[in-house]
Amino acid sequence: MDWSALFLSLKLAAVTLVILLPAGVLTGRWLAYTGFRGKAWVEAVVVLPLVLPPTVLGYYLLVSLGGGSPIGQWARQWLGIELTFNFLGLLIASLVFNIPFMVQPVQRAFEAVPRNLAEAAAVSGLGAWQTFRLVELPLVWPGVLSAMVLTFVHTLGEFGVVLMVGGSIPGETRTIAIAIYDQVQGFNLAAANQMSLALLLLSLLAVGFSFVASARLVRRP
Repeated sequence: MDWSALFLSLKLAAVTLVILLPAGVLTGRWLAYTGFRGKAWVEAVVVLPLVLPPTVLGYYLLVSLGGGSPIGQWARQWLGIELTFNFLGLLIASLVFNIPFMVQPVQRAFEAVPRNLAEAAAVSGLGAWQTFRLVELPLVWPGVLSAMVLTFVHTLGEFGVVLMVGGSIPGETRTIAIAIYDQVQGFNLAAANQMSLALLLLSLLAVGFSFVASARLVRRP
């Protein structure tokens, strides 16, 4: 078992979730409640990482963030950091390719909330923040939970994008998915099987927890 790769994947998934959760909830709510010209194209951009081949998304991220790009040169000159082939590069890539997994379930959950509830809350004297916290959030929480689990599990298993942006640097960018690939390439099938089984069990536990928690929330009076 490559424990450093497993811990790196868990760290990447956790940090991605912490950063993407508030942005995903706000974006999903905005898309659910707001109508404007060109909304369909905004939603298409949100979903795009879901349908693009990982190597294509990884390539464009590498070109956009690499040392030869304007963004990469600016980050190196003014911030003294590199945006590729390190954990920061993995994190940026993870945030991008997880956008649809976070935003889509949240948006659908907000779309299912009856609009008259918000109107009733406003008539009752609740402000926008109170309406969101006391009325909307409890109703959309199963959708938010599903988005969190999907984002976490997808980060653990992502291969193509992180390989393109981060490579396979031990302790720095080698995630559990890349470690499995490296072991298979080296014909070390026993180690690959061990890590694959660990990833399978982690994913199963996360998804199972999501289903159990969502069912309890739906049954709650």
